[in-house]
Amino acid sequence: MPIFDAIVIGGSFAGLSAAIHIARGGRTVCVVDSGLPRNRFAEESHGFFAQDGAAPGAMIATAKAQVSAYPTVSMLAGEAIDASATGPGFAVMLADGTELEAARLVLAFGIVDQLPDIPGLAQRWGSTALHCPYCHGYEFSGRRLGVLRTGPMSAHQAQLIAEWGPTTYFLDGGEMPDAELLGQLHQRKVTIQPEPVSALLGEEPSLSAIALADGQEIALDALYLAPPTRLSSPIAEKLGCAVSEGPLGPIIVTDDSRMTSVPGVYAAGDIARAPHNATWAAADGVTAGTSLHQSFVFPRAA
Repeated sequence: MPIFDAIVIGGSFAGLSAAIHIARGGRTVCVVDSGLPRNRFAEESHGFFAQDGAAPGAMIATAKAQVSAYPTVSMLAGEAIDASATGPGFAVMLADGTELEAARLVLAFGIVDQLPDIPGLAQRWGSTALHCPYCHGYEFSGRRLGVLRTGPMSAHQAQLIAEWGPTTYFLDGGEMPDAELLGQLHQRKVTIQPEPVSALLGEEPSLSAIALADGQEIALDALYLAPPTRLSSPIAEKLGCAVSEGPLGPIIVTDDSRMTSVPGVYAAGDIARAPHNATWAAADGVTAGTSLHQSFVFPRAA
């Protein structure tokens, strides 16, 4: 089996940021990537240093080319389905049967958004059905905005979205907020709509209205929601990494160096933090990559 200093599972913002710093330390690193980044549904990325408005896919492609230019880097297209400790390091199994071995691992395989089963929602995800106002709020400033209740954090999201435009909070048949929270929403001039949502309307991926179960149609230009998430791979659990419950879903527990509870295994990006943001994912990848490299110099840090 090929032996690397490090294997990075996931080739998006976090994983590639880790890999390039490992490579710049002269260490061998293999990046395994399934090609399904969470941000593949968005046409533009906003707020990333010197890349405002760039396409996430193009940014990832450029980063892969730059990382691949280092002679100690190997790039593999595929899905890592299993990993285990081998004593001196770790073994990783790919879906096609390929086996890899490395002294250290970086987990950066990302998360999956579990969207509500509402007709027209999935087709607009990343365009007019959105998650983050800092990534996709400015473009809809002053327009008709909505927030779909998906959990306890949704009322907080509705108050925040009101910064960008007139906002309707769709409870989708859920419980009415208590008096204190209702007062906060009214103070932010958020309109409450209690009826269940039946569909998103308009020529996809644009959004023109939301249809409610009682027959109403509420004009809307963008809908924000914070859906529950899950880890896109079971590898962290298979390795025995500690996982905690975050505000939207499971989060791999790491220390300040981004090392997990399993020595020699690091985690970066959306799988290891909340809230989520491309810049934070890249920064966490830098931390994981440099920490991993230093663990060879200072073995106690492994």
